[in-house]
Amino acid sequence: MCIPCCICVSTSDVVIVERLGKFDRLLPAGLGIVCCPCEQNAGSVSFRVQQLDVRVETKTKDNVFLTTVVSVQYQVIREKVYQAFYSLTNTQQQITAHVYDVMRSQLPTLELDAVFEAKEELALAVKNALSETMSDYGYQILQALITDIDPDIRVKQAMNEINSAKRLKYAVAEKAEGQKILQVKSAEAEAEAKYLSGVGVAKQRKAIVDGLRTSIVDFSDGVKGASSKDVMDLLLLTQYFDCIRDVGSAKHCKTTFVPSGNTGAGVRNSLLVADAAKLS
Repeated sequence: MCIPCCICVSTSDVVIVERLGKFDRLLPAGLGIVCCPCEQNAGSVSFRVQQLDVRVETKTKDNVFLTTVVSVQYQVIREKVYQAFYSLTNTQQQITAHVYDVMRSQLPTLELDAVFEAKEELALAVKNALSETMSDYGYQILQALITDIDPDIRVKQAMNEINSAKRLKYAVAEKAEGQKILQVKSAEAEAEAKYLSGVGVAKQRKAIVDGLRTSIVDFSDGVKGASSKDVMDLLLLTQYFDCIRDVGSAKHCKTTFVPSGNTGAGVRNSLLVADAAKLS
């Protein structure tokens, strides 16, 4: 004798009802009736999106061991509840095995740097492989994401040191280039300063020569019987006294020795001897 029993099914779930051990029907969400003891609740299947994180350890083409985390998001196909419930004993183990197979066949063909650049391609390969296989078992693969790529700690330290060395090399090159520009600009400024200083000295000497010429002419015209030699002696003596005054007025000067005798003639003769020495 069968006794009707009530059963409540949660939203997004479906209950599998077996009659005498054989699949009979599906109970949707809400209130359902099961005739006991001929019928029984064999189990339930959820239509919610589920996620499985798979950690895969393998090596790359350049023999670097790393651990990757692949997150697989999957869901039961409503039209294939029977296959999803009766086809697989452990769905997560099945998905994990396929993820292992894909990742351990793809990663050894890539070098470490290429692995980080090929995340999208690797995730797509995992999704395609799982979709092709799991659809027959009543599951659809919504997304496969590579959420982490973790090389060995020593490899990460080496990569950081390489990057640091590259940046240091770039900084040294930039610093040297800056010093080069500074030296070039400094040399250009020094050359310009010397040029302007030379122009100033030339103009100063020209003004002195013009002034001396004018003084000689005026003095010769104003004093009768004065020769050019007398005028030059007077100018030299004046400059000599100016020089003595400047030397004597210096702070560090305590004593000044002045030669005796005909000062004007001595100065003139010294200049003539110096000029003769330059000519010889």
